[in-house]
Parts: sequence; C-alpha cells; structure tokens
Amino acid sequence: MQKLKKEWFSNIRGDAIAGIVVALALIPEAIAFSIIAGVDPKVGLYASFCIAVVISFVGGRPGMISAATGAMALLMVTLVKEYGLEYLLATTILTGLIQIALSYIGIHKLMSFVARAVVVGFVNALAILIFLAQLPELTNVTWHVYVLTAIGLGIIYLFPYIPKIGQILPSPLVTIIILTIFVYFVGWDVRTVGDMGQLPDTLPIFLWPDVPLDFETLKIIFPYAFALAIVGLLESFMTTTIIDDLTDTKGDKFKEARGQGIANIASGSMGGMAGCAMIGQSIINIKSGGRGRLSSFLAGIYLLVMVVFLADVLTVIPMAALVAIMIMVAIGTFDWGSIKRLRTLPLSTNIVMLGTVIVTVGTHNLALGVLTGVLLASLFFANKISHFMYFETEYNADKTQKVYKFVGQVFFNSSEKFYESFDFKEVLDKVIIDVSRAHFWDISAVYALDKAVIKLRREGAEVEIIGQNEATSTIIDRFGIHDNPEEIEKIMGGH
Repeated sequence: MQKLKKEWFSNIRGDAIAGIVVALALIPEAIAFSIIAGVDPKVGLYASFCIAVVISFVGGRPGMISAATGAMALLMVTLVKEYGLEYLLATTILTGLIQIALSYIGIHKLMSFVARAVVVGFVNALAILIFLAQLPELTNVTWHVYVLTAIGLGIIYLFPYIPKIGQILPSPLVTIIILTIFVYFVGWDVRTVGDMGQLPDTLPIFLWPDVPLDFETLKIIFPYAFALAIVGLLESFMTTTIIDDLTDTKGDKFKEARGQGIANIASGSMGGMAGCAMIGQSIINIKSGGRGRLSSFLAGIYLLVMVVFLADVLTVIPMAALVAIMIMVAIGTFDWGSIKRLRTLPLSTNIVMLGTVIVTVGTHNLALGVLTGVLLASLFFANKISHFMYFETEYNADKTQKVYKFVGQVFFNSSEKFYESFDFKEVLDKVIIDVSRAHFWDISAVYALDKAVIKLRREGAEVEIIGQNEATSTIIDRFGIHDNPEEIEKIMGGH
C-alpha cells in the first residue's frame, strides 16, 4: 500500500497538471507519426491513449511517458504500404508478445553494455532530431509564426520567475493557453492543430485484426514485429536511464520491457499502432511537475477526452505554441556540458559520442545510432584492454629452461601479441608457460596457445603450462588440441 500510494498519489496536483501539458503535446505528434506510417490520424491517437494508460499500471518507471513514436512509425511505412492497416495491427500485437518474451529472457541486462558516451550521444542526437522535427513548422510561413514562437519561448523561460503563481502552473501549459487565446481573438492566420489532420469523433473499441491466422501471415509480420520490439525496448531503456538521472530515482527495466509489451498488445487490439517510451514527452512531464504513474494515466485520459469531446477547442491551438514547447525540450535535452568536455575526455570517448550522434541524426534511426555507439565503444575497449597484456621471462642457471610469465587478458585482440611473445628460434630443453596472472577468454586465445605449444615442441622443447585458473582451464580443456595427437596430426597435414 505504501508503494502504491507513493507511485500514484504522492504528487496528485503536479501529475494532474503535467498530464494536461503532455496530452496537448502528444496530439500533433501522434497525428504526425500516423502520417509518417501512412495510416489515419486516429491510429496514432488511439495508440497514444492505450499505451499511456496501460503503461501507467504495468510499466517499471513512474513519471515516464510512452505513446506512438516517430522511431517506430518509420519502421511501419513499407508494411502499411504493401499490406495495409490490418497487418499493422497484427504486427503491433506480435510486437508486444515478442517484447514480453524478451523481458523474461533478460534483455534489460544488455543495457549494461551501453557506455555512458553512447547515452550522451543518444541524448544529444535526440535533442537535434526533436529540433529538426520542428523546422517544417518554421519554414515557408509568415512572420506571425516566428513572433508567436518567440513569445512562447519567452513565456516558457520567464513565467517560472513570477512569484508564487510561477511555481504553481507549468509554463508550457501557460504558453499554450495564452497563445491560443491571443490567436483566437487577434485572428492571425497561422497553422493550428486542426490543420494536422481529422481528429477521431468516437471512442476506440476492441477489435481483432482481420488477417489469416497462418504461417504466411507470420512470415510477413514477424520481421517487422521483431524490429519494432527491439527498437521500442532500446528507446524505452535509454529513456528510463535518462529519467532515472533527472529524478535521482531507479526504474525497473524488466517491468518496463514487459509493460511495453502489454501496452502494445492493448494498442493493437484497440486499433492503434506500436509505440514505446518518448524522451521528449517524458522530459515535458518531468519539467511540468509530473513524477508518478498518475501523470501518464491522466495524459492518456486527457488525450482521449480532448480529441473525442473537445476537438473544437483543440483545433484552434496554434502549432507555434507546441513548437515552442518542443524547442524547449530540445534545448533541455541536449547535454551542453558534453561540448565543453570534448577537450578533456579521451579521443575514443569523443568518437563514440559523436559517432552515435552522426549515425542517429543521419539515419533518423535511434536504434542504429545506439548500436553504432555500442560497437565503437566495444572496439575501443577491446583495443585498450589488449594493451594491458604483457609478459616476463626468466631462465634457470644453465639457460636450458625458460619461463614465460604472462599477465593480463588473452582474447581475440591480444592473441596475436601472445603468440608473438615466444622466441621459437631459441634452443631450449624446456619451456614453462605461466598463466597464473593471465586469463583466457575465447577460442582465439586457445588457438594462439595451441599454435605456440605445437611450434615449441616441434623445435624440440618440452612444454609445460602452469597456473591456469578455473575458467581458463575449462576453455583450454574444452577447445585446446596441443595435448591431442590426432588433432595435431590433422593440422600438420597427417592422415
């Protein structure tokens, strides 16, 4: 009961007000993402309602907003174009099932492989993408739009300094109200939410996708569903990490992965498309005072009520007001300190961060950007740790016996260095390979050891390996062939 009270009812006023701001900001984005995917606006709006409400109950991160997203919409374009809406709904349900399965496999643990530089790059790339997404609303428009956007930004940043009331009402909500009233009474001809597309006038209903339940359907939708599941979880995990930092609290990534799956099943069953956590809306929620699950729940409820019952009011909201809010999100999301740290951080860290940004912005694919960052970070780490492997040698009194003492990690990137450490031309009676301070990680390391031992023995030396730890001994015993005459004969060309 204490946990329930803390997550749901510890911040009722803040969550209720933040939910309104989030709902208003969700509407044009949900419509825009529907247009990207090539479906009716109500598909994105119904998805945002379902996902926001369901995730508030089953998600692992209070205060985080999930809904229809651009990253997911981009993956649906070909599917919708070739097979239609019904197959999209079936894909959304399958996406949810895959995400639930992946949550129990432990996919959330893979976040430990995401370096801090990748997270910073992801955040900065997302900030840039959020800003770039506003440019269509700021190009080929009249001067009125620029004035309204500037006024909106002024209200957003200056309103909080007003005594008392500035701390009670979130400035993004005040911006929407003031600019809407101003445009309505002044009569400026600017683009509004109503120009984005037709809002639905009915509540969503449960429906099962009208597709054949056979293997052919599965062959069509599975590749899309798997891609959506991975991208959705990746974006949700990254957003969880960022909101954890902003609120100094800890989200449950296992519950989040499972919750995203349940929410997507609900979305597909109610005529919506697949979605995931939204970093922009989540930051709007946090900056507007939202902290608990109630903010996500109310954002979904407000969204549905607004689009179905208050469409006449929503349609007059100027897009400039929402653009100002999203610019504020972009500015607040970008890690400005990362620019200053470029001078002090290692070159490899900077390359990982900038690589993540460039690929993400260049492809508009958050998952591809993060995977690029993880790959670069892994390569740099492998290269760095390989330099920590070194060896020492010592002889007996008559120099007929030599001991090689290895220290460090032997794996694919250091195995060649390990092999080249031996002097095969030296005439010795016995060679001792001491690996008590070394660790063998993979097949490449074992192969290098085999090659060295076989060559030393071929040169006439007796070879002994000592000091293996349990893990090293296990991998050498399993894959090593230097003590297996039959395998050695095969390698040496015997029959």
